[in-house]
Amino acid sequence: MDRNKIEELLELTRINEMIEKKEAANAKKPANVVLWCLAVFGAIAAVATIAYLVFDYMIPEYDDDYDFDDDDFDDFDDDFVDLDLEK
Repeated sequence: MDRNKIEELLELTRINEMIEKKEAANAKKPANVVLWCLAVFGAIAAVATIAYLVFDYMIPEYDDDYDFDDDDFDDFDDDFVDLDLEK
């Protein structure tokens, strides 16, 4: 074989290897897109959760202002409404 043919064969082999590497890199792109989308979604969810927790911690609770005792209704007398429909 000629030296030129051997060099051409080696060059074609290198070109094929480079093409295969590019194809392998392009095959991984959809997985990378999904991974990036999930990462962005996770980051947004984390920021929203932290913002809600800070908001919930900072807002004072006004439950002490209201008296939820039902003692006021315990004294209700059923006799003061007399519905005698037979009369």
